[in-house]
Amino acid sequence: MTQNLRNIAIIAHVDHGKTTLIDSIMKQSGMFRDNQAVDERVMDSGDLEKERGITILAKPTSIQWAKDGEETRINIIDTPGHADFGGEVERVLHMADGVILLTDAAEGPMPQTKFVLGKALAQGLRPIVIVNKVDRPDGRPDEVVDEVFDLFVSLDANDDQLDFPVLYASGRDGWCVQNLEDGRENLHPLLDLVLEHVPAPSVEEGKPFAMLATLLDSDPFLGRCLTGRVLHGSAKVNDAVKALNLDGKSVESGRLTKLLMFDGTERVPVDEVHAGDIICIAGLKEASVADTICDPSVEEPLQSTPIDPPTMSVTISVNDSPFAGKEGSKVTSTMIRERLLAEAETNVAITYAESTDKDSFEIGGRGELQLGVLIETMRREGFELTVSRPKVLFKEENGQKLEPIEEVIIDVDEEYSSTVVDSMNKRKAEMSDMRSSGAGKTRITFLAPSRGLIGYQSRFLTQTRGTGVMNRLFHSYAPYKGDVPQRRNGALISNETGTAVAYAIFNLQDRGSMFIGHQTPVYQGMIVGENSRDNDLEVNVLKGKKLTNVRASGTDDAVTLTPPRKMSLEDMMAYINEDELLEVTPESLRLRKKYLCPHERKKASRQSA
Repeated sequence: MTQNLRNIAIIAHVDHGKTTLIDSIMKQSGMFRDNQAVDERVMDSGDLEKERGITILAKPTSIQWAKDGEETRINIIDTPGHADFGGEVERVLHMADGVILLTDAAEGPMPQTKFVLGKALAQGLRPIVIVNKVDRPDGRPDEVVDEVFDLFVSLDANDDQLDFPVLYASGRDGWCVQNLEDGRENLHPLLDLVLEHVPAPSVEEGKPFAMLATLLDSDPFLGRCLTGRVLHGSAKVNDAVKALNLDGKSVESGRLTKLLMFDGTERVPVDEVHAGDIICIAGLKEASVADTICDPSVEEPLQSTPIDPPTMSVTISVNDSPFAGKEGSKVTSTMIRERLLAEAETNVAITYAESTDKDSFEIGGRGELQLGVLIETMRREGFELTVSRPKVLFKEENGQKLEPIEEVIIDVDEEYSSTVVDSMNKRKAEMSDMRSSGAGKTRITFLAPSRGLIGYQSRFLTQTRGTGVMNRLFHSYAPYKGDVPQRRNGALISNETGTAVAYAIFNLQDRGSMFIGHQTPVYQGMIVGENSRDNDLEVNVLKGKKLTNVRASGTDDAVTLTPPRKMSLEDMMAYINEDELLEVTPESLRLRKKYLCPHERKKASRQSA
């Protein structure tokens, strides 16, 4: 049964082309009809995944591949490349017996690659290395293979793992070769290599049924669905099971109301599953990720990776601005609470806590991107929210305050390196390495507190004229580094409620950069721009030109407006200060002061002083 089965995970850094490669594998394995319309990046099923070009949720798929007349089912697990969603990757590796490491022919191994690869090697998985995008004009495949080997050595790979096979590929064009001189036809060499190099699952059929829950999602018809690999025994629909947590305590008992296996991008119902299969089960209401789902006779839980604690949190509350309820349909705290509880149930990487008066909720996650994806998803569902600035979660150990430190690897043109180093030093970062990476580029490595990096991404792109690449990865907890400077510029705050006028905005442009344009609705206390100085300034953006029937002696200057500064949701979350909030509605994102009235702001600042 298990000899004709292979389980592999594909790991790579963001945007190195792993989802595109899976597209090509699926097409060439005969999964789709010749005339079937197939989307690009089939595995990125969510709207946000398609828009941003990133994988957010790990998803299994399977293909059938025949060699020498023998059919083999290959289960492939597409994993997220971004560290904010790294919690999923660590657990997903428990389902695999081998791993494909995909790396860009120009960029080489990057921080997230190192993070996930270290986890895979520690579990003893045998890797296949694919150097992707070798047709790039700036590709350097031979040097990248050397860098990958050095990375394996630094991660304490054993001799078996160091003897990895290498393929050169273009996932977009759907070919791979063992030597760059070979004919570039298809991906058959990769699929044949998977059968040769990746071992069949090592399982014990005779033992009672046991599987480790690795992924959790919710289905409108089936309820909670747990995905994982069967490690022992077999199971049939309606078998009695129980769930054990990592401590061996029973979480709940129930029945397997539905058993599903993966066939391409679909989940297909089956009557029976066996050891080695990657399956999805329904019927349990309490069991979660890292729990063991097993026969009632089993007493010992299976080993699993505990879920890493969150390092950052935001406070979400009801939208109480003067424009509340105008654009969204879900505006009450009860609706927001139910939605966040549902998210905390299916997304184990976030934490949920309520304030004492139940009107605000603290949501913890791995980083700004993960929290931003949750808020963007809720916004599209019709919610109106108010979001605070992200804050870092500290730890207390032996009476010492510890904070999360991240490893930051920055690739910049040499001319901008001194500016970046100076900026990072102000954010309490320590430089650990600096080297030339060729073609006029410099690679700089820092260890920086997470606090200092909030909001730095947009500033970094400005400093490097959009040419720099910054990658972050959680490193460790370290003693508190002291105060980090906040945003230096003050805000331009509207002192009236109404509709902004081009004439008023034109006269305010000298004061700083504006966030709004002509005919934008504003209210008192809303932030309409950034002051060029360090103090907050109240301005009137409703003031029109006084019109009379007396002609001016000269012609009036035409009102020419500089386009307003546009920021993404994550940029806005990172931009605001402690006394400011972000108003999120289905149609708008607005920055505002926590206290809208000027005298309330003065009163609050006196109290905090």
